[in-house]
Amino acid sequence: MKNTRTRLALALVAVSTAALALAGCASSADPLDGGSAGGDATGDSSSIVIGSQAYYSNEIIAEIYAQALEGAGFTVERQFNIGQRDAYLPSLEDGSIDLFPEYTGNLLQYYVPDAKATTSDDVYAALKDALPEGLTVLDQSPATDQDSYNVTAAFAKENSLSSIEDLAGLPGLVLGGAPELETRPYGPSGLKELYGVDVTFNPTADTTVAELVAGNIQVANVYSADPRIKTNDLVTLADPKGLFLASNVVPLVNADVADKIAEVINPVSAALTPEGLVALNVESTDDQRSAKDIAKDWLAANNLG
Repeated sequence: MKNTRTRLALALVAVSTAALALAGCASSADPLDGGSAGGDATGDSSSIVIGSQAYYSNEIIAEIYAQALEGAGFTVERQFNIGQRDAYLPSLEDGSIDLFPEYTGNLLQYYVPDAKATTSDDVYAALKDALPEGLTVLDQSPATDQDSYNVTAAFAKENSLSSIEDLAGLPGLVLGGAPELETRPYGPSGLKELYGVDVTFNPTADTTVAELVAGNIQVANVYSADPRIKTNDLVTLADPKGLFLASNVVPLVNADVADKIAEVINPVSAALTPEGLVALNVESTDDQRSAKDIAKDWLAANNLG
């Protein structure tokens, strides 16, 4: 009986020793191994986690960031369609998400509701100062997603229009937009005070673009990345005096990863133009293409893939 217990004890020691040896082999794997085959970043602390809003245009930009980084050799984890700022900003602030496509003006107002900056450069500078510790922004893009004034291409050509200030002196202008535009600081009163443009207001709401195309209004308040700008041949008028709060596309990043991804992301931002963002949105809404395919083709077309 005693011999039996001895043999059993020795067997258990042997099994334990073998298990420890196997564990030691596993832990001595190549330290440069970035993860499992296929680029699965789950549980990989070196991966770049990219988020997006639950908004097709934002997801396209996030996918462009993701594919650009993957093309540069980074491991990427996607956490798309999260929701609005209250849902995702805490994850950026605690480091759970590293990179997120944002919009300068709207993000500035989130942190500083009474901010006075309106022009693109001023908003960008104010935003960098307003961000909480641990967050920063890379280069802003020329592309925007913000309020803008638009006219038809025919009306622009007929009156040599390229800027809001070119509207000054034109008679009989009717401005269309959401009902609340009438009392907004960038509505009729702002047009008059900042640019000397006189308009009457028509609350066209959801029919604004249709009313513009039909000629019932001459100026329409439309978001600058709205795909209907391209599909209806509209011209977005420049706003050099900052009537609208500038809201340029900007990469919001965790400060710990900013330096190592800037070389990849900044050229992406530089290449993304206002017209280009509208065209990407058309591919999503009208052509029904996936964000993955849209991003792949855009990167290739811009020699960034």
